[in-house]
Amino acid sequence: MTAHFKPESILLDQLEVGSRASIASIDWDALEASESARLKHFGFDEGVVVEPLHFGPFGRDPLAIRVGRMTVAIRRSHARAVRVTLPQ
Repeated sequence: MTAHFKPESILLDQLEVGSRASIASIDWDALEASESARLKHFGFDEGVVVEPLHFGPFGRDPLAIRVGRMTVAIRRSHARAVRVTLPQ
């Protein structure tokens, strides 16, 4: 199944540190069931505001992401399944 996304959206791993954006879409099919469940548990869903806090030293992996008031670490490959839009 092909994911549909807004043209002005970018991948979460492309968002600059300190920039806040809203989740536009998540390609759940690109993730394993356990990975999807983990992201859902952390509050990843369309419309949620996220903010990268820092990237890991090796290939920018893992990423520390603020989701609401929680900070979570996710792999870059998982962040690439998340598209975000910047505030207008």
